[in-house]
Amino acid sequence: MRPGSLLLAALLAAPVLAQQAPADDHQKHHAAAPAGDAVAGEVRRVDKDNAKITLKHGEIKSLDMPPMTMVFQVRDPKLLESVKTGDTVQFRAVRENGSYVVTDLKPGK
Repeated sequence: MRPGSLLLAALLAAPVLAQQAPADDHQKHHAAAPAGDAVAGEVRRVDKDNAKITLKHGEIKSLDMPPMTMVFQVRDPKLLESVKTGDTVQFRAVRENGSYVVTDLKPGK
């Protein structure tokens, strides 16, 4: 094999290897994503049948969301067992597949 052929083969293989690394890094990035800010809220409605909760909440910086009242999906429906309309809560939410999802819900302070 001529020395130029080896160099050419190495140069042609480099873009393929470079394209694989970001995909691996991208998966690690999503796996380490934070669960969101803890936010204070007031329960306005609990919909256990559909695993949804309506919360009046403060700013959610991690979601770039101003204070408002809105409906959230709830990742674990068991979280809804300990809350009722009018309760003050602390919660965390993320955006998943185009929906806002409560991942943690605790009585407020």
